[in-house]
Amino acid sequence: MSIEDKDTAPPMEAHGILTQFGTNVIHENLDFRVEKGEIVGLVGGSGTGKSVLLNTMLGLKEPEGGIIRYFGRDRTELTKEEREAINNEMGVLFQGGALFSSLSVRENIMVPLREHTDLPVPLMRELADMKIHMVGLPAQSATLYPSDLSGGMKKRAGLARSLSLDPKLLFLDEPTAGLDPVGANAFDELILGLREAMDLTILMITHDLDSLYTICDRVAVLVDKRIAIADTLPKVQEYDHPWVKEYFGGPRSRAALKAGKT
Repeated sequence: MSIEDKDTAPPMEAHGILTQFGTNVIHENLDFRVEKGEIVGLVGGSGTGKSVLLNTMLGLKEPEGGIIRYFGRDRTELTKEEREAINNEMGVLFQGGALFSSLSVRENIMVPLREHTDLPVPLMRELADMKIHMVGLPAQSATLYPSDLSGGMKKRAGLARSLSLDPKLLFLDEPTAGLDPVGANAFDELILGLREAMDLTILMITHDLDSLYTICDRVAVLVDKRIAIADTLPKVQEYDHPWVKEYFGGPRSRAALKAGKT
């Protein structure tokens, strides 16, 4: 594939994905793609396998069938070096931040730099401090430990670490869960700003209706072991499926829609 093709190919796409644990089929004939520069919200009921799908797309779980492509490249055809290069173009924020408790915020952010680069340590520190500033944390938080941080600060620190290698594709797992409405709105605004500043493509698992209405370009619905629809929110709301009707037709959804229009 030429460089031009790589630059225009979707950052991530999946075709015919089958995932299962023993005889328990989680996903079957699942198709999904994320276009360059967009923010996609992934929703689905409890037990539909959103986290399994995330882990599959991250390469933490191999699917039992189907094809996953990154930037137009079939994952199974990548060499070890090519797969490592692709992995470095992806960042992930797990629920709760998943910080190393024994490391400071700066040291947490430096972990990917230590593992995947040969940069001198002073430069790693400078880059880590730059990421701390980018996610809106105060400079003095660099020397704090996860136990010293609030829930919102932990998420921002985890986000800073996910951005340490300047990825092109960012995965967020319930980024606003546990935050109060003000903190959740501030985090949404941060994501929008980072998307523009770093030219990011973002896939976000979320139950936060406010996030879906305010920052997502498309919403993908995971039901019945597949992505039933992935489209703009107005079109998703019109999709004829009981779970979709209940999820987007309830009072919380109507309140979020009203707030998004004001």
